[in-house]
Parts: sequence; structure tokens; C-alpha cells
Amino acid sequence: MTLSNKLTLSRICLTPLFFLAWFVPIHLEYAPRFGTVALWVLFLLSEITDIQDGRLARRLGQVSDTGKLLDPFSDIFLRITYFVCFMGADLMPIWILIIILWRELSITFIRMLLLREGVVLAASKAGKLKAVLYAVSGFWGLFILSVRAWFARAEWLNHAERASTILFIIAAFVSLISFIDHFRYYMKTNAYQKLSSE
Repeated sequence: MTLSNKLTLSRICLTPLFFLAWFVPIHLEYAPRFGTVALWVLFLLSEITDIQDGRLARRLGQVSDTGKLLDPFSDIFLRITYFVCFMGADLMPIWILIIILWRELSITFIRMLLLREGVVLAASKAGKLKAVLYAVSGFWGLFILSVRAWFARAEWLNHAERASTILFIIAAFVSLISFIDHFRYYMKTNAYQKLSSE
């Protein structure tokens, strides 16, 4: 467990805290405002670890297969969690969440098939763009939740919510593009050839 992998693991540990910071305050009067403060702290800490763990691994020469597997898992563990929170807050349409879930579960299955052949699926350019869009849409969704809690009567809130929906749609679309990219790579591997012949 290298230093960079420990940093990645910390993101997994922060994720349940993010959910609790969203879930618990909604049942308590006045608490949602203070809950958004906790959400921002956890969100920013998590995203910072996502940026730094890979850089740290490359700088210290700690790039490993474990890190290549742990990093995408921790990313999805975090981002699916806050997307579920957004859906629970009637901010993200359920059909967008379903598309993202199907994509991530399918990629996880492909990773498992490749691992049988000792191949670790690396992030593609489309996959990296998808990760950026997940983070940006997460940032905007959390911004909307904060405005709802602190400035519920803001006249521009409805426009901001529509903008968040557009961001979620773009993120879901790019996630599908990245899935196609990964699937094409998978079809060229021995893992696909073996599965086709079984």
C-alpha cells in the first residue's frame, strides 16, 4: 500500500461521510444549511485526492496495477454516491443515473474479464473527459443544493437547475462514448477472443 494508494483509499473512506452529510441533515430543521458546508468540505477533499494521487504515484515512481484498479473504483464509488444524492434531491433525472450506472457496471465487468488475462484497463482520453465532466457536474449539483438551502427564493435558481440537467446529460453522453472506446479496445484483446470461443 503505497502513499499514493493510501491517498486513493482515503477517497473511499470519505464517500460514506458525504452521503451521511447529505442524508442526515434533510431530516433535521435548519440542519440542511450546515450540511451543505460539510458536503463542500468532503467534496473538495475527495476531488483533491483524485487529482493528487496519480500525480504523486508518477512523481514517486509508485505507479502500480493496484493503483490502476483502486483509482477508478474510488472515483466511481464517490461520484455514483453524489449522483444518487442529487437524484434523491430531485436534481438529477433517474434515467440519467441509470445510464451512468449501466456504463460503470459494464466497464467494471470488462475490467474483470481483462484481469483474467492479466491486463489492467487503463483510462482512455474519453474516460478522462468523462471523469472531468462527472466532477464538474458534481460541483454544479452541489452548488444548486447549497443555493436551495441558503437562498431558496433566488429568482435564477430554476435556470441554474436546468443548466445542471444539461450538464448531467452531457456527462452521461460522454460516459457512453468512453464505454464504446473501452469496448473497442476489449474486442482487440485475447480476453475477448477467449470469451467468444467458450
